[in-house]
Amino acid sequence: MNAPLPTLQGLDLRAEIDRLRRARNAIILAHYYQAPEIQDLADFIGDSLDLSRKAQANDAEVIAFCGVRFMAETAKILSPDKIVILPDMAAGCSLEDSCPPDKFRAFREAHPDHIALTYINCSTEVKALSDIIVTSSSAETILAQLPKDQKIIFGPDKNLGGYLVRKTGRDMLLWPGVCIVHEAFSETELLKLKAEHPGAPVLAHPECPPHILDHADQVGSTKAILDFALKSPSDVLIVATEPHIIHQMEKAAPGKIFIGAPGADGNCNCNMCPYMALNTLEKLYLALRDLAPLVEMDEAIRIAAKKPLDRMLEMAGNTVGKGDVGRPIFSD
Repeated sequence: MNAPLPTLQGLDLRAEIDRLRRARNAIILAHYYQAPEIQDLADFIGDSLDLSRKAQANDAEVIAFCGVRFMAETAKILSPDKIVILPDMAAGCSLEDSCPPDKFRAFREAHPDHIALTYINCSTEVKALSDIIVTSSSAETILAQLPKDQKIIFGPDKNLGGYLVRKTGRDMLLWPGVCIVHEAFSETELLKLKAEHPGAPVLAHPECPPHILDHADQVGSTKAILDFALKSPSDVLIVATEPHIIHQMEKAAPGKIFIGAPGADGNCNCNMCPYMALNTLEKLYLALRDLAPLVEMDEAIRIAAKKPLDRMLEMAGNTVGKGDVGRPIFSD
């Protein structure tokens, strides 16, 4: 259980975070699934790899990553000389949890003629055991470059893997992991919502199960979903991913209505990521103040994990690391 936060009454947290950001020469990154108050003070908002690459290209000495642990680890892999902090080290990921490194190693050893194409939502150790890392936006581009007869393990997300199998026709051996957020959407409730809003397009992340993707008009990464929503002529859109992304949609297109796809009973908040919610303004302030919790890793593991990330960047080109929502870094 997390220790209780120290009393922070009387502090203007936003002002203190800005002060510490300047004092520490820090950059604050926020994933689209973070709470609006964190998104609104971040230097950059985006997908996980996009954010890590922004931090890598920036001269900040400290990276405060408001996301989940594997995202902060990716930032450390790409920026080993920078201090990387995560407001709450308990901010994990159900996909990462579904793929323990020892079991993944054994699975690979049982299929020596397969290469491992691994979704970035995994631990550093699993990245180090992989051949190529992919994101939801780069996976199809990378698959197209692999020989047709190449046997492939895809993990840890079976829904993303299954979507790629159906779209590309490639036969892949799927690791049986899922994202608890995207598994929570209800087909029955989604159909009710579509009936209430005829013509409203459904935008879905490929981590959703097939029975949700079957009803989607657009399937893509969080950034692709945001882009589609802003360009769509529709005034009402249904969004089947973690609902905090709607904050950016409403800011960019205030005249449109964005409706989060419902969970099992049509009203639950079960599609909100409980891990992302662990990051708060209070914890971000303390992390910047204390430079902790600190993301650290063995250098040999970091180097091994960076190799499949580099392969992805070489093969995917401009399909990754573009288009974050950003604002100028403090310069004084």
